[in-house]
Amino acid sequence: MSEKKILIIADQISPFVAQTTMADYCRQLPQSIQELGNDIRTFMPKWGNINERRNQLHEVIRLSGMNLIIDDTDHPLIIKVASLQSARIQVYFIDNEDYFQNRLQVTDKEGVEYQDNDERTIFFARGVLETVKKLRWNPDIIHCHGWLSALIPLYVKTAYREEPAFRDSKIVYSLYDQAFKQDFHDKYPEILLTKDMTASDAGSFQTPIDYNSVMKKAIEFSDGIICNSPSVDPSLPAYAKEKGIKVLDGNASTMSAETINDFYSTI
Repeated sequence: MSEKKILIIADQISPFVAQTTMADYCRQLPQSIQELGNDIRTFMPKWGNINERRNQLHEVIRLSGMNLIIDDTDHPLIIKVASLQSARIQVYFIDNEDYFQNRLQVTDKEGVEYQDNDERTIFFARGVLETVKKLRWNPDIIHCHGWLSALIPLYVKTAYREEPAFRDSKIVYSLYDQAFKQDFHDKYPEILLTKDMTASDAGSFQTPIDYNSVMKKAIEFSDGIICNSPSVDPSLPAYAKEKGIKVLDGNASTMSAETINDFYSTI
């Protein structure tokens, strides 16, 4: 496979958050894929428990400043960046006072899921895509990890399909264990619409809009699916296969970077 531009989007990346299966995997994958001769860009949320001083985050003024409208409310987009020094990889962080600052990931300190987790997926996905446009860097492959990036495939194939940055992009979505238990609000399919999107672009969601419903929507608009946990709900890769979407069977955490890289070339 010749050099490709690979955009890796993840909920968690070590060492910026506590070690988890996803965080550790998404720390190693960009480096390994880069060492195979690819050009990498990496994005994640700026969760409230990320220590900016210790991790040397700083705001990128030229990329910040846009307002994203969600459910008729403006939300300023803030972009920060830090480096994985040993890997020579920059990590871009999507930040916002309402959705990320002083807030944890799926739940608060008491273990209660945030009521606006659905809106956070909208803000994060649009924030990443708008920032990539500003970078003037056109990814060949977009590899998404985690619930927060679930709308990336939908947006790339609908609202952003005519954007030069994403016109030729292929999308790989990695599945993990269930990340949230609380259903998204019924108005989710309505408020996620942006630009010239219509309800028919997004299609219908399986109701209630639970974790599997959100994952199936990500699958529908992806070009390839990878299982990143041995305990992924088997109905999800089965759904992808029913849709004729390529699935890399097995547990990605035990696969070589070469195997992942080769999978990219098949979609």
